[in-house]
Amino acid sequence: MSTPAHGDEAIRQNLDPSLYAPKEDELAFFKQQTGIQDDEELKSHVISVQTKAYQVCGYPCIRRFGFMKLNIARLPAYPRALSLLLERADPVLLDIGCCFGNDARKVVVDGWSAKNVVASDLRQAFWDYGLELFKSTPESSPATFLAGDAFDDNFLAKTQLPPPSEPRPDLHTITSLNSLHGKISVIHASSFFHLFSEERQLDLAHRLASLILPEKGSVILGQHIAKPQKGLLREGTMLPSMFCHSPASWRQLWEEEVFRKEVPVKVDAELVFIETKGLLLPQDVSAKSTNVWFMKWSVTVL
Repeated sequence: MSTPAHGDEAIRQNLDPSLYAPKEDELAFFKQQTGIQDDEELKSHVISVQTKAYQVCGYPCIRRFGFMKLNIARLPAYPRALSLLLERADPVLLDIGCCFGNDARKVVVDGWSAKNVVASDLRQAFWDYGLELFKSTPESSPATFLAGDAFDDNFLAKTQLPPPSEPRPDLHTITSLNSLHGKISVIHASSFFHLFSEERQLDLAHRLASLILPEKGSVILGQHIAKPQKGLLREGTMLPSMFCHSPASWRQLWEEEVFRKEVPVKVDAELVFIETKGLLLPQDVSAKSTNVWFMKWSVTVL
């Protein structure tokens, strides 16, 4: 995915303040997290951080204010994930592809212990901008952050070995996700899988599966762009070569290629047709459609 040209003018041309449209609960969440109660002051603060971040991390989700969405809370499997708080002692939750950490913060607000939340993304800059966005510090941030490449074996190797018998380490002491093989109860991955080719999506699924605690109720959940029939997304968006799974191919991937019969799982996947305002850059507005399918999904251990 390309990063926009540097320079204030190029940034202003690609960014669109009209895309700032948080829902009522998202607005309340950001006011509570930042301490900014005035609507215009909050908007100005958010756009200021967005503008700086977009110069370094030129992703559509930043342009579209995706970092203000409460993604995990809108997933059908989220209530089930929260129920693990009543069923397990100190369950670990991983938010991978966390961007600025909005979902990691949301789960803490909803009752997950901050000491049991791990957030991860490719660059430290994502988390640093999140600290600025939420007016917090590394000491006050509600999760352990790990910068790393999910396809780097030194950071997240895929393994089919039994879960290690050693106790789960203190999350503040770990330097890679490899320390958590077989120890994570919930993995959240939204707007993440669709960044990669079909082959790399399968590879990523294997890697995440190696982290999950193989006990009944453990769940991997998320959402991303999809299609009724798997294939490439049409041209004309910021992501012209995106490979999209369908619900059927997504179920097949997890059930037949990742977990197989070694760990029984249930895969739920549903398509929602949404307006993707902001996926198109100004020079692309002549495209026929700006709508895509989003797939909300979960993989639950039975």
